[in-house]
Order: sequence, then structure tokens, then C-alpha cells
Amino acid sequence: MKYDHIAQAEQNFASGMNCAQAVLAAYSDITGLDESFALRLASSFGGGMGRMREVCGTCSAMFMIAGLLYGPDQTGDDKEKGDHYRRIQELAAEFRAEHETIICRDLLKGLAVTNKPEPDKRTAQYYKVRPCIRFVRTAAEILDRYLEAHPLPEQEAQTCTE
Repeated sequence: MKYDHIAQAEQNFASGMNCAQAVLAAYSDITGLDESFALRLASSFGGGMGRMREVCGTCSAMFMIAGLLYGPDQTGDDKEKGDHYRRIQELAAEFRAEHETIICRDLLKGLAVTNKPEPDKRTAQYYKVRPCIRFVRTAAEILDRYLEAHPLPEQEAQTCTE
């Protein structure tokens, strides 16, 4: 199966969703998450977790999607837990290979950004200057490649619900 969530993730961001929301909502076709639920779930992760400029929201969304699709649903299985953490580290390493870091403040280095809770206005200038749409694209590209290399059984593709 060919996956292509990149344009949807970019469109989501351009429509005003935060970076984490843009990525998570783009994958609702395979996570089975209702868009409204996905937007609420990812709402706290934009701007590097509530604009604290920590882990990039696109990475947080990428990790949430990996957990929904591949994560263990039982506790106490250290092998399964380790395998999943390895998966997350692999996804993070791919993002780092492209952008050198997964930390929002470092990704935005050189820009006049703050960690104040008020979001920046989404103006034409914002989209012209902000590199965030590139990070949205990268996260979607990485996830689509991962999905291609690690296909889901058909019946698991739409079992995640609110």
C-alpha cells in the first residue's frame, strides 16, 4: 500500500493547526482517530509542548502515531516495550538526520520566538519566515516510509477510537 499523508499534514498546518495537530490529524485514516479527538489530543504538543520549545510537536505526533499503530497494549512485557522504544528512537534519529535536532528551540534558532503561551498570529509573514511546515513535511515523510517498510495488518488499520 502506498501512503501519502504529506500534503494533508502541510494543508492542516497551513489551515491553522499547530504542528502536532497537523501531523496527527493527517493520519486519522489509519489511526481511526476522529479528527476532533486527534486535535484535542495533540493540542498540548504544539510549539514544543505548550510553546515551551521542548520536543518538536511534529515529533511528538509522530511518536503518538507510532504508539497507536505499533505500541504494546499490555504492561509488563519488557521486550515489547524495548522494541517500541527502539522504534521511537529510530524515528527520532531520522528526524535528527534531516534537521540535526528534535528540540523546537534549536529548530527555530535564529528566529525571534518566545515561550509565552500566546500563539503567534498566522499571517503571510509567519508562514514565509517559519520553517515549521518543513518539519511537518519531514515527520510525514518519515512516517510514510516507516509504514511502507512495516505494513499493518488490514484489520488493525482502523481500530483506534475515542
